[in-house]
Amino acid sequence: EKIDLDFFDNQNKKNKILLTKIKDNNYKIDGQIFNANKLIDNLLKNKKKQNSKLFKNDLDLLLNLEEVYLNDESIIKNFKGKIKIKDNKVFFADVFGNFNKTDNLKFTLNTNKDGQKITTLFSSRAKPIVSRYKFIKGYDDGYLDFYSSKKDGISKSKLKLYDFKLQKLPGLTKLLTLASLQGIADTLSGEGIRFNEFEMNFTNTDNLMTIDEIYAIGPAISILMKGYVEANKLVSLRGTLVPAT
Repeated sequence: EKIDLDFFDNQNKKNKILLTKIKDNNYKIDGQIFNANKLIDNLLKNKKKQNSKLFKNDLDLLLNLEEVYLNDESIIKNFKGKIKIKDNKVFFADVFGNFNKTDNLKFTLNTNKDGQKITTLFSSRAKPIVSRYKFIKGYDDGYLDFYSSKKDGISKSKLKLYDFKLQKLPGLTKLLTLASLQGIADTLSGEGIRFNEFEMNFTNTDNLMTIDEIYAIGPAISILMKGYVEANKLVSLRGTLVPAT
């Protein structure tokens, strides 16, 4: 009927949440503070787990959390919304929270009658998501807009990033710096390579990501590429990289 949790996790973050049964398979999760850092890591890794039958029944969850840690630096406030779990999978989600009065994060997931899943994620602050990819270092600023449609194990996605800086991406950043005087100026000033817009259209099937197009433009450089990424095996990209004016 009720679970009251008040503890410090192994990242030394305080968690205080209350799970209450409303009726049947409807539950409400209230909380003063919750650390979602590890949970987000696991979701982004997207590892397939066989026989993961955590819940016996389908569930409707109502969220009302005052503060949620996305990482050590970023906290979402007034994180509220609804999540429906069907056959141990998220069937529907609509959650929203605020970084401050102007910046926010919104996540939605809808499942159509034909089994197609539509996922959207918008964040006024892209860094808490992008910085989790260890090969990218020195990412700063910018906001993120993501859309994905998945059916029969095949997903088609579009990722957009706007107004961001990139200081360290082994190999690529060095190439960008050599490609234009503006890139050298950005790097020497410590600002990193600036981009006004980045867009990536890609398809995922099992362990293969097919990149239809990567497009990026900034004051120092423009990029247009396509290719594919085979998980833990091969990255193949081909395209054009030119100084931009």
